[in-house]
Amino acid sequence: MVKVIYRDKTWEIKAGSTVRHVIEQADLNPESILALRDGKLINEATLTEEGDVIKLVSVVSGG
Repeated sequence: MVKVIYRDKTWEIKAGSTVRHVIEQADLNPESILALRDGKLINEATLTEEGDVIKLVSVVSGG
């Protein structure tokens, strides 16, 4: 299983999905979310692996 964390929510999914699929399943906009695994940025085409902990972070911009 893969543990996914977004803000104060945590859930588990089966390994083997792309990060983009994980983001979409969370009903989030992939264009406004970054994904981190082990503190390192991963792209939306990355496949999740058994035991991963994926943290989703909202992109904040301003000016």
